Amino acid sequence: MTRESFLKKSLLTAAGLYLTPGLVSAFGNQMLMKTIPSTGEQIPAIGMGSWLTFNVGESEHERAPMRNVLMEFINQGGRVIDSSPMYGRSEQVIGELAAELEVTDKLWVATKVWTQGKAAGKRQIENSLGHFRKWPSVLQVHNLVDLDTHLETLRSLKGEGKLKYVGVTHYLDHAHKQLAEIIKREKLDFIQINFSVRNTAAEDYLLPLAADRGVAVIINQPFETGGLFNYIQGVSLPAWAKEYGINSWAAYFLKYIISNPAVTCTIPATTQVAHVKENMAACYGELPDQATRIKMKDYFKKNAL
Repeated sequence: MTRESFLKKSLLTAAGLYLTPGLVSAFGNQMLMKTIPSTGEQIPAIGMGSWLTFNVGESEHERAPMRNVLMEFINQGGRVIDSSPMYGRSEQVIGELAAELEVTDKLWVATKVWTQGKAAGKRQIENSLGHFRKWPSVLQVHNLVDLDTHLETLRSLKGEGKLKYVGVTHYLDHAHKQLAEIIKREKLDFIQINFSVRNTAAEDYLLPLAADRGVAVIINQPFETGGLFNYIQGVSLPAWAKEYGINSWAAYFLKYIISNPAVTCTIPATTQVAHVKENMAACYGELPDQATRIKMKDYFKKNAL
């Protein structure tokens, strides 16, 4: 190993971005990894969401596109997949397709509890366990519904060694203040929040607070449910974006997010294999520094329709 490569590896390890040999380095063909503060475990910085996309029926016509998406995600090095009982049949479909493809053990599953009452919450967790055919890595209280009741259940499961991580989620800016108060008073492994290159409210206080408290952060709605692409129709990527391995607007949006040091992972959703490839491409190559992140945000705002 040369002195230069040693220094790069050391910097990446300190930043939680170095993957074991055979997978990535931010300066080569290795995947960008982020570290979960509470354990030191590393996961890929790009995962996959399942709201709307995996909520399909039994027919091969409906299942085939999502089977292909899941297989491509795994082939591209993806592991983190997020779901919820709120998402219709998504948990069941993911679990069944993963079993068909024999990739169940490759998935790092994040799912949620979304109901009122302890008994109902426990039933949802049992259902999720049945769908995925293994324990999720993290269970999250979805949109803070019956928060204290479900946190008690999740902590009990963690104490029994069945569950590794406990978290909470929301998807709207107005919940950020409440989330900040929660992570100040509760010991959490994860929060999941909304954040994008257009909506950067989380950067003002919540993301720095999570980093200070040692809480991992999953970002939902990185494309604002696809809405971000409407703002840049006909707009070319800046030439300097290629310096960071950015060859699509999807990668531009995702690299802005994962280059924030407080962000652990983001979970774009799609029904198209081509989009999986674009999304996962953002998990490779150098990450923008803070000066470049500002330039990225400014370029988007200047050129957004």
